[in-house]
Amino acid sequence: MFYCLPDNYKIIDSSLEDITYVLKPTFTKQQICNMDKQAKLSRAYDGTTYLPGIVGLNNIKANDYANAVLQALSNVPPLRNYFLEEDNYRNIQRPPGDIMFLLVQRFGELMRKLWNPRNFKAHVSPHEMLQAVVLCSKKKFQITKQGDGVEFLSWFLNALNSALGGTKKKKTIVTEVFQGSMRIFTKKLPHPDLPAEEKEQLLHNEEYQETMLEAPFMYLTLDLPTAPLYKDEKEQLIIPQVPLFSILAKFNGLTEKEYKTYKENFLKRFQLTQLPPYLIFCIKRFTKNNFFVEKNPTIVNFPITNVDLREYLAEEFQNVHKNTTYDLVANIVHDGKPNEGSYRIHVLHHGTGKWYELQDLQVTDILPQMITLSEAYIQIWKRRDDEEKNQQGA
Repeated sequence: MFYCLPDNYKIIDSSLEDITYVLKPTFTKQQICNMDKQAKLSRAYDGTTYLPGIVGLNNIKANDYANAVLQALSNVPPLRNYFLEEDNYRNIQRPPGDIMFLLVQRFGELMRKLWNPRNFKAHVSPHEMLQAVVLCSKKKFQITKQGDGVEFLSWFLNALNSALGGTKKKKTIVTEVFQGSMRIFTKKLPHPDLPAEEKEQLLHNEEYQETMLEAPFMYLTLDLPTAPLYKDEKEQLIIPQVPLFSILAKFNGLTEKEYKTYKENFLKRFQLTQLPPYLIFCIKRFTKNNFFVEKNPTIVNFPITNVDLREYLAEEFQNVHKNTTYDLVANIVHDGKPNEGSYRIHVLHHGTGKWYELQDLQVTDILPQMITLSEAYIQIWKRRDDEEKNQQGA
């Protein structure tokens, strides 16, 4: 409400509605329904034009890692639509003194500001959202110190899910959109220094037999092959490249990977049993050892559309999944050194079908073929549904 001070009377003037709307944008069900069908530019009050949803976020000091993740999530339609309508989570019961629900409220506010068609400027400040992150993560994630995008994404999705009341049995919008499941086969290995006969004997013990566990996942971690250390003849370091499908082979149920713990070694293999509507890939670019963090600059070659994941599903689940084809909707890139570096993101605007690059306040359009040349770090893929198949075919 507006008051005139010191006389203390309330001002009722329709021209002030713009200000109240910017502070608290609201959306009707109809507006939310049409959101991905429109390609209309909005004009901000400062004269600039922008596409709702494709707007910059301030970098207060070193929070671009969080900005990129928040912008990626804001371009996942079912998640965004849920948070645009406050009624969806207004009445969720929380224990007294629970601060985690602050994340839900602030994320909803940020979604509404990012998709506001009547903004004053073509960018938005994520300050309140980030303050909630600092508070709820007990300062694990800061505004003033660069963080890791994958660690932040993992923490944020889990925190959001539990703040919405999600449990192993109770689903929330977060698990409905992103959660899949896989089988993990684990086999213990005898100690490498043991004589061969002893190893052979141990393999018959029950302890060394393969076990299987079915587990849910919110994202899949893809491992990059080790980057070559040697330069080529011309003393130039070649940036190695790897096709997406060869790093996806980790989930084909056959590829075995060795995991070492302090005392024991295990062989594991993975097989998917359920594919979510939106699938997140995290490409493992960083390895930490005792002394420093190393970054692997390998470029992953991936198509932007039409990635079929049927072969990574266990056979008995292939018939259950009618659609297993995915298209990219968001691509987060890490540039520069491991501990410093900066983040930017490519997002697909569903209404126009165009790709945009966002880096803090900067928003530029980008050709799809340029996206695959970057050091992709986190990707969100959308599963195609029947109607989209028909549209693509038409």
